[in-house]
Amino acid sequence: MIRVIKKAVIPIAGLGTRFLPLSKVIPKEFFPLNSKPVIQYIIEEALEAGIDEIIFVISPEKKEIFENYILKYFREEKKLLNILKKRKKEKAIEALNSIPKIKYRYALQKKPLGDGDAILKAEKFIRKEPFLVLFGDDVSYGKEKFPSQLVAAFEKNKKTFLCLYKLPKEKLSAYGVPRVKKIGKGLYKIADVIEKPKGNPPSNFALVGNYIFTPEIFFYLKKIKPKNGEILLVEAIKKEIEDKKDVFGLQVRGKWLECGDKEKWMKSFLFLAKKKP
Repeated sequence: MIRVIKKAVIPIAGLGTRFLPLSKVIPKEFFPLNSKPVIQYIIEEALEAGIDEIIFVISPEKKEIFENYILKYFREEKKLLNILKKRKKEKAIEALNSIPKIKYRYALQKKPLGDGDAILKAEKFIRKEPFLVLFGDDVSYGKEKFPSQLVAAFEKNKKTFLCLYKLPKEKLSAYGVPRVKKIGKGLYKIADVIEKPKGNPPSNFALVGNYIFTPEIFFYLKKIKPKNGEILLVEAIKKEIEDKKDVFGLQVRGKWLECGDKEKWMKSFLFLAKKKP
C-alpha cells in the first residue's frame, strides 16, 4: 500500500509558562517521561504511523533551544558511541541507539498568534499533501498509538480526522468537546466543536492534540479572524463543518498521557514509571 500521510507538523513554539521556573532552563519538550523526553515519544509515534519527515514550528525565542536541545539530541553522536564501545558500556550503547533518526525541517512562527497560525507556517512544506499534526502535550500508551490509528482511519475516508478520547463529563470543561453522530464502530461525524463547555457538554469526548488534515485546512485558517490576538485551529475546523465538509472523529484505543501542565505531566510520568522497569 502506498502511504498517503508522509509528513507530520509538530508545533513547539510555546514558552512552557505552565512549567516555570523549570522551563527557564529545560524546554518542556525535554521533560522526562520515565527514561525518555516527551518529544521522543511524540516523534516515535509519528514514525510508527509511517511518517518520514517532521516539520517543527518554532519561535525565534526557541530557535537556540531547538538547535541546542532537539537537533543535538537526535543527531548521531559517533564520537560518544565509539568511546562507549571501547569501554564496553552495552546498556549505554543500547540507550543511545534507541534514539530515532529523523528527517526534519523547521518553520518560524515569529509572533505568538495561536495554534492555527503555527499550522499555517508549515504550509510551504506541505503544499498539496494530507498531513498529521501532533502537539507536544499529548502522548499515547497502548499496543497501537493514536497517530497510527488516525492514519489507518484516514486511508479509508481521506477526510479531516480528529482524535477523540472518552472522559467523564465532569472533566470536559477543560477541553475542546465535539458534537458527534456515530456512523460506525469508533467512527463519528463531527457536527460542531465547543471549546471548554460550561454546563452540559455536547458529548463525552475530549479532543486530543492529534489531527489529520487535508491541505484544505490552510484555506480555512486564512479566513479566520484572530480572537484575542490568536488564530485558533478549532475555528478553522468549525468553518469546514459550516461549509458542509466532512470532518470525522475517531475514538482511539489506549491511554492518553497528558503533559500540558506540571500535574498532568507528573501523573503521566508516574504511570509510565510503574509500567516499565
